[in-house]
Amino acid sequence: MLDIKLKKELERLALEIRIGAVEEFKARGFGHMGGSLSVADALAVLYGAVMNVDPKNPLWVDRDKLVCSKGHAGPAVYAALALKGFFPYEELKTLNQPGTNLPSHCDRKKTPGIDMTTGSLGQGTSLAVGMALGDRLKGRPGRTYLIVGDGELNEGQAWEAAMFSAAKKVTNLVWLIDHNNKQLDGYTQDVLDSGDLRLKFEAFGFDAVSIDGNNLEQLYMLLGKDVQDRPLAVIMDTIKGKGIKEVEETMANHSMAVTEETYDRWIWELKQQLDDIPCAGERKEGIS
Repeated sequence: MLDIKLKKELERLALEIRIGAVEEFKARGFGHMGGSLSVADALAVLYGAVMNVDPKNPLWVDRDKLVCSKGHAGPAVYAALALKGFFPYEELKTLNQPGTNLPSHCDRKKTPGIDMTTGSLGQGTSLAVGMALGDRLKGRPGRTYLIVGDGELNEGQAWEAAMFSAAKKVTNLVWLIDHNNKQLDGYTQDVLDSGDLRLKFEAFGFDAVSIDGNNLEQLYMLLGKDVQDRPLAVIMDTIKGKGIKEVEETMANHSMAVTEETYDRWIWELKQQLDDIPCAGERKEGIS
């Protein structure tokens, strides 16, 4: 059960991640808005309550790891890492600028706290399986958390990785499917319908569970779960653009321009939500 104090902290962190992502997109002028906002709650739970990481030692061998296979959601991951202290918050405003350490898609050689380079959809699934299996063979305690887009599951490589995960019982790897029902150019059911993802992962040999992927309590209860004999797949039913009503209601919200006017509206909306949550401690630099 998620206690009230921790729940408030995670609610604040999820909003701060969304604010950080919008600030990144504002500095760049555009960005992958929808899919970044939809995973903010999962990232808040992972980095705020579940994952065992050390911002002062990002390459600690026994750490838990995150692979954001939908690498275009990297800006949300960057915001989470900055808020956790992996690098200064102000660096978020350098997103995809010349010389930046924060490219549009995740790059482990550039950004402290990024565990795997991703962006070519589908490939992060196999990489995450290899990382988790390597840790298990070396007797390391860390778990790997894999974020996959529902549109990304159009890629055959993802299903090869899923089959291998179940067959080899890679139980120190948790799959999180961002099921926001949209991809680059339409609804997933219209582009290439994946059917019932929970039943599909279950048929592959997973312990598969469907949850409200924007519900912090449901995320917390599952992501810290002790997995035994089958890998865990969490089908996160999310809203693309979650947290900003205008973005949620925009059909083409995969990538959006961010003007001074839209930025002011969206940041005001997010900060209003933030102000409605009792503060459990100091706000992070750059958020207040």
